[in-house]
Amino acid sequence: MSFDRSKTGAAAWCSDAGRSPLPATPHTLAEYVSHLADLDQAPSTIEQGIAAIRTAHRVAGHRGQPETDAALAVLKVHRRDRAAAGKRKRKAPPVTLAPLRAMIETTDPETLSGKRDRVLLVLGFSMMARRSELAALAISDVRFTDDGLTVLVRTSKTDQDAVGAEVHIPHGVHPDTDPVRVTRAWLDALAEQQVTDGPLLRRINRWGQLQAGGISGAAVNEAVERLAAAAGLDGAADFTAHGLRAGGPTEAAKAGHPTSFIAEHGRSSKTSPQVLEYIRPVDRWRDNPMRGIGL
Repeated sequence: MSFDRSKTGAAAWCSDAGRSPLPATPHTLAEYVSHLADLDQAPSTIEQGIAAIRTAHRVAGHRGQPETDAALAVLKVHRRDRAAAGKRKRKAPPVTLAPLRAMIETTDPETLSGKRDRVLLVLGFSMMARRSELAALAISDVRFTDDGLTVLVRTSKTDQDAVGAEVHIPHGVHPDTDPVRVTRAWLDALAEQQVTDGPLLRRINRWGQLQAGGISGAAVNEAVERLAAAAGLDGAADFTAHGLRAGGPTEAAKAGHPTSFIAEHGRSSKTSPQVLEYIRPVDRWRDNPMRGIGL
């Protein structure tokens, strides 16, 4: 299985177990899933591992292999066992407008790190961006228009062929969270440092000095965690970069925007279960059957 061992460990496991990694048999995949279940891996992590294995097989010319029925049956039992043990899927809280503004308030707009963190937060929210998409942005991917910003996402999780997608972001109404204003402030600060191309989100050392190269997806996540803690948010330890991607759809749904538009803006399928997961909590309150019955 020619894929990232750090993500799945499948190639290493096959070597230790004396199994053929590519192509793998359905039985091998089921045994590997059983191994992950024994390690008490989260079902979502195991699902990602199965998907990575199937992708590796497709790329290698083994389309449709290995069959997953047996592996998914093992996963189903594992999920039921975890539920019986009181373990639930851990969800990162959405970074909606209130926590977003609280996190913004902890940044110093007069410093390089403050300007960068504001761009990271505001673009992550307004683009409904994955942390990998934020980390991959280049200065040349950002274009100012009369209506706001156009940001080019060159590739993403759902665009493995790198067709690219443009995300249109209108002007904001609050200076501290206006995507146009905070992005312009950051680019102006970079220009003062003679930086006009390359990665958009840059590394900054502990002394506030700009460093060569961009930040990683992990660094994006660390920034969100750090800012959530600095803001003293309830459950701050649970906030991650994924909360930015979830916060945008949540607020858009509250404002009454159609699900199809929200999905398109976030570069997801219009029937994406993930998008529906972001939106359903809003619907549960807005369309609650107990609302307006006179309790």
